[in-house]
Amino acid sequence: MENPKNGAEEKLKSVFEGMCVKKDAALEQFAILSIPSFIRDWFIRKYSAADGSLNAAFVSRKIREVLPRKADWPALLDEMVSGGKEVKFVGKAEALRDIRSGRVTFSLPDFGVSHDETRISPDVWERCKEPFLSSNGPVWGIITLGYETVLRGQKSEGVISLKDFKDFRPYKIDLEYYKKARAYFDTAEWIDILLGAVDYNAAGFCTEEEKLAMLTRLLPFAEKRLNLIELAPKGTGKSYLFSKISKRGWLASGGVMTRAKMFYDMMLKQEGLVSNYDYVALDEIATIRFGDVSEMQGAMKGYLESGVYTVGVKEGKGDAGVILLGNIAQSSMNVNSDMFSTLPEVFHDSALIDRFHGFLEGWKVPRMSEDKKMCGWALNTEYFAEILHALREDLTARSLADRLILTPAGADTRDVTAVKRLCSAFIKLLFPHWEKESDVNRGEFSKYCLGPAVHMRGIVKKQLGIMDSEFAGKTMPAFEVKGM
Repeated sequence: MENPKNGAEEKLKSVFEGMCVKKDAALEQFAILSIPSFIRDWFIRKYSAADGSLNAAFVSRKIREVLPRKADWPALLDEMVSGGKEVKFVGKAEALRDIRSGRVTFSLPDFGVSHDETRISPDVWERCKEPFLSSNGPVWGIITLGYETVLRGQKSEGVISLKDFKDFRPYKIDLEYYKKARAYFDTAEWIDILLGAVDYNAAGFCTEEEKLAMLTRLLPFAEKRLNLIELAPKGTGKSYLFSKISKRGWLASGGVMTRAKMFYDMMLKQEGLVSNYDYVALDEIATIRFGDVSEMQGAMKGYLESGVYTVGVKEGKGDAGVILLGNIAQSSMNVNSDMFSTLPEVFHDSALIDRFHGFLEGWKVPRMSEDKKMCGWALNTEYFAEILHALREDLTARSLADRLILTPAGADTRDVTAVKRLCSAFIKLLFPHWEKESDVNRGEFSKYCLGPAVHMRGIVKKQLGIMDSEFAGKTMPAFEVKGM
């Protein structure tokens, strides 16, 4: 890597050449399309000029053409059946091999198309199977479909056939390059770069504390099974961050959440959300109903503790973090008062709450305003989200946390687990270039990793003391940084 150019924006474009897009007021025209940021940035990169300029109206038309809505499905189906044409679009598909017949089929969850209506021929499967085999759930891609008649038993049946599938990932994710690139920026510059990657303008934030409060929401994107609770005022961007930034997460808002949907459906013999996504965020948590409370509590306790759940005779595993997101009134923004009483009944259990690693004080995130919308060159959101996903498999950060944190004798195991897991996530987010102990700036580790981790877990501990006398008066262990 050559020496980067001067100037924050020029340096970013130089170091991350080909991985940046120009985010400006033109992006507002895409908001009405209600598409995720990672898809928007893919189109912007595809159709923008070298200087970042683009015809937003043209790109909007292209998006409408290739990203059909559910209401468009009957017309697409008619094209295939009546017109004998192939149709091509951007969407999600999930492949499944039937054990008894050996056939491979697919579903299109956004259009309600099920496996019994489809097929993937052996030659197409061999050509396109890699993205499906490397994912536990639906995969975003460029999908080409056709209609054909197949013989099943003694009967001919019409099916929707997958003709081609190209994984929706226009980048080669080189994690080692990303780590080395981080070293070209100081911490203040890197914090601003991360904000831009998720569509926020760093200049619109008044303090570093506000910036870090926003970025802390990204920790579950980079760390497996990181369980968090956030209570925040309305309008601070919770839903946006967890639903629009990454294709690897799931945001559930309102309605009913059952054990079958969350963990395993015994009737369908189908794994649930925790096995198919990097995180499951339960938004507007006070409005979500949880079916059988004791049933959900039992499954949730086991999963939050070890990543393993048991439903009937089925034992399964997952890597998804569980995040509870709720609104909070101004009068209740006090970590020393009972903030969890408004949570659904399923969470009125101290043993369950104890399994959450940290609490985010969402009131420290400023309300969204026009000056906080990114305007200028920034890391492509789709690229950044995939980097965070790749970091989940990286063990370097946890190894550093284990070696750097001095734990006092008698420390509660859940406190230690929570703090180390949070520290690992902070390292991945803010200091991915730290590879060994000698790379680590102890002062920065204390300020940006250990200190926030202890604080976040400490709030959970305070709330446990309020809701259950067994936890009353218990304080956080006195963690220290090795070498300080």
